[in-house]
Amino acid sequence: MEKKYQQLMGFDFGDRSIGVAVGQIITQSARPLTALKARDGQPDWEIVSKLIKEWKPDLLIVGCPLNMDGSEQELTIRARKFAKRLHGRFGLPVEQIDERLTTVEAKSRLFEEGGYRALSKGAVDNASAVIILESWFSENAEV
Repeated sequence: MEKKYQQLMGFDFGDRSIGVAVGQIITQSARPLTALKARDGQPDWEIVSKLIKEWKPDLLIVGCPLNMDGSEQELTIRARKFAKRLHGRFGLPVEQIDERLTTVEAKSRLFEEGGYRALSKGAVDNASAVIILESWFSENAEV
């Protein structure tokens, strides 16, 4: 029998900031947690470890930034390396999901809620991580 996932953690990878969200399979909902500062795509792994210990996710989802035509770019390769590092460090299953247009959608949602002041970099990254998890839920409705 295939393992059922209960708790997910989503990551919106970036060179300088990585948005993090947590989601529940039962409610098919996600909420933002934090935006991690990153140096050249590397977060403070201690903070990632603390988040994983606190939230105990069964599955990690990393957004895969593709070009609009579906081709890969430099950031795509870096996001894949980040996903492999997550798996290697924490031993949890990691899936990647197409994240095209998540930033556009995140900015739109935040603007609707709070205008321009709501559009801080961290808030956009966190909202993008939420959208990444919501996309995973919609693609994996049977889980």
